[in-house]
Amino acid sequence: MSTPDRSRDLRIGIDVGGTNTDAVVLDGTDKVLAWTKQPTSDDVTGGMRTALAHVLNGIEDPSRVSRVMLGTTAATNAIVERRRLRKVAVIRLGAPATSSIMPLHVWPADLRQALSAGELLAGGGNLIDGRPIAPLDVEAIRAFLGRVSGVADAVAITGVFSPIIADQEREVAEIAREMLGPDIVISMSHEIGQLGLIQRENSTVLNAALHDVAQDVTSALDQVLQERGLSASTFFAQNDGTLMAMEFAARYPVLTIGSGPANSIRGAAFLSGHQDAIVADVGGTTTDFGVLVNGLPRESSAAVHIGGVATNFRMPDVMAIGLGGGTIIRNEEGLIRVGPQSVGHQLTSQALIFGGETATLSDAGVIAGRASIGSSSRATSRRDDLAAGLGIADEMFRDAVDTMSLGKARPLIVVGGGAFLAPDHIPGASDVIRPDHGDVANAVGAAIALASGRWDVIVPANQDRQSNIDHACETARQRAVQAGADPASVEIVELVEVPLTYLPEPATRVSVKAAGPLAWL
Repeated sequence: MSTPDRSRDLRIGIDVGGTNTDAVVLDGTDKVLAWTKQPTSDDVTGGMRTALAHVLNGIEDPSRVSRVMLGTTAATNAIVERRRLRKVAVIRLGAPATSSIMPLHVWPADLRQALSAGELLAGGGNLIDGRPIAPLDVEAIRAFLGRVSGVADAVAITGVFSPIIADQEREVAEIAREMLGPDIVISMSHEIGQLGLIQRENSTVLNAALHDVAQDVTSALDQVLQERGLSASTFFAQNDGTLMAMEFAARYPVLTIGSGPANSIRGAAFLSGHQDAIVADVGGTTTDFGVLVNGLPRESSAAVHIGGVATNFRMPDVMAIGLGGGTIIRNEEGLIRVGPQSVGHQLTSQALIFGGETATLSDAGVIAGRASIGSSSRATSRRDDLAAGLGIADEMFRDAVDTMSLGKARPLIVVGGGAFLAPDHIPGASDVIRPDHGDVANAVGAAIALASGRWDVIVPANQDRQSNIDHACETARQRAVQAGADPASVEIVELVEVPLTYLPEPATRVSVKAAGPLAWL
C-alpha cells in the first residue's frame, strides 16, 4: 500500500451561487491562504475558471493542491427552472395498496410534463415486517418499459418499504437494463430517500432526472482543473454540510440540493469559532437564515419542498428572504418597496454606486455608511428612497432573526458578500458577529467539510436489537467510505432509535449517520 503524500496539503473550496462564484484555498492547518468572489457566469464554467485562476495565482505552489470541493445550486436551479431534466420512466411497486395517490399526482403540471416519460403502479412492495403486499407484476413492468423505450432516458423505481427489503427494486432494475440497455440511468429509492413513500418516490424521480445536470457540472470542474494542470481529487458538497466523492454525486445528484446554505452555516461556525448561533448568509438576491447546533446545521423537521415537490431527505432548517446586495428598491408613487426582484450578478453594472441606473440595497448600505464600495455620487440623489428601503430591510432582518431564534437569544453570525447590510444591533441576537473571510464562508464550509454516509431502516422488535444496530452502523460507515471518507477515521456521529406505534407487530426505526475526514491520496 502506497504512503499518502501529505506534502500536498492544500485544498480548494468552491461555491457556485446564483450571483457569485466563491473560491478559497486552505492549508493543512485550516489557514486561509487565498480567496476570491467572482460573478457567476451563465455557463457555470467561465465563473468557475475565473475564480479558480484567482486563488491559484495567490499561492506559491499550486501542485500542493490535492482536493477540490464544490458546492453548487445547479440541481436546485434545474428543478426550479424546469430545464436540463432527463425523461424518467416512473415505476412504483405497491399495488393494490397505494392506488389512492398515483405517482407524480400532486406534482406541478409543468414539472411533470418536463421530466415524466410515463408512470406505472405495479403489483409489489412489502409490509413493514417484510412480507410482500402482492407478487411482483413482472408482466406489467415489461409491458410498460416496452412502451417507454426510445422516450425514457432514465428509470426511477420505488417500492413500499424498500429500505427494509430492496430485492424487488433490484429485480426491476435488472429488467430495465435488459430492455432499455445496460447504460440506462436507474435510481432506486432504497438508496436515496427515507421511509415515507411519496416523498421518497419524489426524491428518486428527481434524482434520475438530474443525471445530466450532475454530468455538466462535473465536466465543467474537470475541464477547469485540466486547463490548470491540477491532478486533484474532486468532491461535491451535499445537503447536510458534508461531502461525497464525485462519482458518488454522479449517482445521487439530488443529494447536492441545499448544499449552499449548509456550506455557509458550517463555514460561519469555523470562521467565528461559535458552535451554537444563528447564521445569516447575505447574498446578492436572498439572505438565508440557519441555526448552528453543536457546530452543525439544525435540520428541518418538516418535509422540504423543491420546485413544488415534497421530498424527505435531510435538509438544513433554512429560511430564505428576498433581501440581498442586488435587491431593487423602488418608489411606486411615494410608496417604497424592497425586492424581491434583484439585479443578481449584474450588480456591478446596474447599481448606482457602479454607475448604473438601478437603486439597490448595496447603494443604500453605502449611503448609510455601512460599506465603502463603488462611488456614492450617483446614489446621493436617491438618498431618501435608499434610507427608507434600508429601514424596511432592517425590519425584515429583525423579523427573520426572531423567527429562527425560537425565543432563545443566540449570537448572530453574518456572512456573505452582503454582510454589511445587516444592522449592528438586532433584538433577539445576543451579539452580531462578522468574521474575517465571511464573504466566502460558503466556500470555506465546502473546504472543511467531512464525508458522510447515512442509513435509515425499520426492524421488527422481535429481532436481535444489537445485531440490527451493528448492521445499520456498518452500512452507514460503508456509505461514508464510498463518499470519500478515510476508513480508519469514520465515526458514528448520530444514532437514533424511534419505537413505532399503531402497527400489527412492534417495530423500531433506526437512523444512523457516520462521518469522517477525507482519505489522503
